[in-house]
Amino acid sequence: MNQPFRVACIQNCAEDDVAANLAEAAQLVRAAAGAGAVLICLPENFSCLEPVDTNYLERGYTEDTHPALSVLPALAKELGVVLALGSLTIKREDGLVSNRSYVFDANGTRLATYNKIHLFDVNLRQGETYRESATVAAGDSLSVVELPWGRLGLSICYDVRFPHLYRELAQRGADFLAIPAAFTATTGEAHWEVLVRARAIETGCFVFAAAQCGRRRWGRRTFGHSLIVDPWGAVLADAGEASGYVLADIDVERVAQARAMVPSLQHDRPLR
Repeated sequence: MNQPFRVACIQNCAEDDVAANLAEAAQLVRAAAGAGAVLICLPENFSCLEPVDTNYLERGYTEDTHPALSVLPALAKELGVVLALGSLTIKREDGLVSNRSYVFDANGTRLATYNKIHLFDVNLRQGETYRESATVAAGDSLSVVELPWGRLGLSICYDVRFPHLYRELAQRGADFLAIPAAFTATTGEAHWEVLVRARAIETGCFVFAAAQCGRRRWGRRTFGHSLIVDPWGAVLADAGEASGYVLADIDVERVAQARAMVPSLQHDRPLR
């Protein structure tokens, strides 16, 4: 515990070809591992982004059949790395899907899952509308997973707008926060970096925010700019707008240092 390590955030532009997306993700994971990363984080819906959400219901995968859950754990074991799969869309028996994160250790063993709690139901400008709750069942529990270097708190995309979730993850012992995303270009340009940095500052955690980028053939744009942020809020790496990955060396002692300087986690008081 507390030894330095190298993290990578993968950035891709997933469309609706699962095989092609997984091949690209595996290539980027291999490259990041070759560059020394031992914890590799992928974005939300990195294996498939459908043009219509109902497609996930009609032609999606259950947990037992999802190809990512055979390809990537085996790759984690082959490379000897921890993989945080930002999220996969998993069909449920009730006719909805879960937007679910997975963490696999360097033996390919599943360590944790997390189902996205806060669902993206918004009306943006010029008719840009999203109704995640029409197809996705909201999660109802937090997840903090023990890694060789400390504890990782899990979240997904729209969760970033709910600071109490991250406060609770930190209070439960998280040293690092995963915020995988497929942030819209509209909201990303306005809010992405400031939200990610705020979550780091208010918790004294490192944040690993792997994101999707680019424009799909049906027009949907995602913001990119995967970020690695330290507990003081400094951006250690920004992936920009193209597919690829970014790296940062993580000194876990900086968590304790930031929290010693601003010990706000010790100052929480009940409200009435």
